[in-house]
Parts: sequence; structure tokens; C-alpha cells
Amino acid sequence: MMEVQWILLVHGAITLLVVVSFLCGNWPIFENTFVGKIHRFIVFGAYDYFLRSVACICGSKARDGVLAVEYYCCDRPNPILQIFYVSVVGMMYYLIVTSSFRYIPSYYVGEYHRIASMFGVGIGLVLFLLTSFSDPGTVKAENVWQYVSAYPYDNIIYSEKVCSTCKIPKPARSKHCSICNRCVARFDHHCGWMNKCIGEKNTRYFMAFLFWHFFLCVYGVVILGLILAGQLKERRIIYILTAIYGIKDSFSSLSPHVVQWLLSSHNTQILLIVFLAIVSLLLVCFFGYHAHLCLTNTTTNESFKWQDYISWKTKQNKARASAAELKNNNTSHVKIESVVKNNIYDKGVVRNFTEIIIPLSERPSFSKEKSI
Repeated sequence: MMEVQWILLVHGAITLLVVVSFLCGNWPIFENTFVGKIHRFIVFGAYDYFLRSVACICGSKARDGVLAVEYYCCDRPNPILQIFYVSVVGMMYYLIVTSSFRYIPSYYVGEYHRIASMFGVGIGLVLFLLTSFSDPGTVKAENVWQYVSAYPYDNIIYSEKVCSTCKIPKPARSKHCSICNRCVARFDHHCGWMNKCIGEKNTRYFMAFLFWHFFLCVYGVVILGLILAGQLKERRIIYILTAIYGIKDSFSSLSPHVVQWLLSSHNTQILLIVFLAIVSLLLVCFFGYHAHLCLTNTTTNESFKWQDYISWKTKQNKARASAAELKNNNTSHVKIESVVKNNIYDKGVVRNFTEIIIPLSERPSFSKEKSI
């Protein structure tokens, strides 16, 4: 039975790694990492071989069917990941209630944690709904000039242009989302989990969602750990091991036996703790990355743009330096001009944070901006 439990745990960890790599492996934070390599293999390597295999075995119609499914799942608005999220949260809470609530109250855990856990999950669902169904900051003909005035062009990664789809000017920091089919102000990314773009107006909810779910996972790990510690205390496991079985009263001697008892008597709680710990690590990485972006007033979309610009400019400067050296017959070394990121939208940590909490479009000054 124990072998089956650990096989399921390993299978779940691998599945989680693959899902995260597929969905988020192209983020700048995962560049040149194991997650990024898995993403490239899935998207460009394994998937291409899979399509070829389907076409070879089942014919071109089957391949077209796979491509149609891919188009719906990846390029059109759909609730698949939203349903998956709600299912996972519901399943995890059900497992915790059925496996662990009978130990509450216990030596270290008070009765109020039954209500607190329900309250915590409820807040998480509210934040999920707010992020999923609130306006991300849609740019329309009615408000486009206010957004143009609010976000100046830096003429580096943003310049004046017209959206070829919406047929309206594109404010700086905006982007037309091909999935949602609309321009979004201060566009960060399209989030499949929310089935919504993350933009100027709902970044605050998205950040709160990430932080709260990280907190929930840590809370779950701590409470489940305290439940197990309470069981050790109430059942006097340490006393039985030392006084009856004669095991030396030291951490190195007792720990293998304690772990063995926990795995045999409380394997569900152990699996839940491991799962929640893994998810909390992923969430704190995502939250930390996006918190850094928010505090520097940068978006995920802009981080890609700056990465491309710096790479292009560096190559251009190297080419100019090489040309200058050739002109001088390689008699002198020409220093390559360094490329500096000049983010005009970075106004300092406090003002950047305030801009996330109170978006520009929700301030009284926004409606007074230039309107044509």
C-alpha cells in the first residue's frame, strides 16, 4: 500500500512539473532553466513528433482534429483551466476535511481552524472570481486618448501606431490579445487559469490571488504538521519507542521510527503536506517574480520586449565596434557600448505599488485627460 502511495506522489510531482513547464516555461524567469528546457521540448520537439505520428498512423484528418483541439485550448477563450482549478481546490479541501478534521481540536490545533480553513478557501475563490471576471483594462474608442495621455511613449519599446484589428491608436504599454480579441491597457499576459488577460485593472487581484494561495498552502502545511505532532503527543509515540522498545532518545535514532509510524498511520496527511509544500514553492516563485515586475513598474510583456531590444542593440553595437576596428586596420580595440535599460515608467517603489493598487484609469485625473 505504501509503495502505491509513493508512486502516486512521484507521478503527481512529475505531472505538476510538466504542466508548469508547458504553461509557464517561456517566462523570462525560467530562461535557461530546466523548466524552460522542458517547455521547449514539449512545445517544439515532442509535439511536432506527436503530430507527425498522428498523421502517419491516422491520416491528415486526425492531425487536423488535434490542431483544432490545440487551437481551442491555446488560442481561444475557454474555461478548461478554470474548471481544473476549481476541481483541484475542491478535491484538496475534501481530502483535508475527510482525513484530518476528525483530529480537530487536538493538542496543538484549536476548534476554530475548522471555520478558518473554510474562510480561507472562500477568500481564495473570491479572488479567483475577481481576477477572472473583472475588466483587465480594455482599451476602447471611448477611452483610448485618456490611455494615450496617461502612458507616454518611450520610443524604445513603444512608439505611436494603430492597432490593425481594433483600428484605434495603441496606447503605450497596451497590447492586442489575439485570444481575447481586444486591446488591454498595461498588458501583462493572458492567463489561461483565469481565462482572462492580466492588465491594468486586475493585476492587483491577480497578485492578491497568488499571495493568498501561497499563504493557504503554507497554512495547510503548518496545520497538518501540527495535527501530526499532536497525534505523536496524544498517543505518546516517543514514550512508547523509548521506554518500551528501548530506542535511544535522540533525533537520529527516533526519526526513522517516527517517520515509519506517520507513513503507516497518516499517509494521507503526509501526501497532502508534500503536495501543498510543492505548490507553495511554485506559487512563491510566481509571486516573487510578479512582485518584482510590479515594484519596478514592468510587465511580463515588457520584460520580453526589453530582452529582445537589449539583445538586438547589443548585436548592433558589436557590429559597429567590429566595423570600426576593421576601418582602423585592427590597430586599436574599440570598446563595445553597453546597453542600458531605460524604463521611463519606473517611478520608484512606492508610486509603482500605488499604481497597481489604484490604477491610473480609476483616478479622477484620468477622466480629465486629453479627449479627442
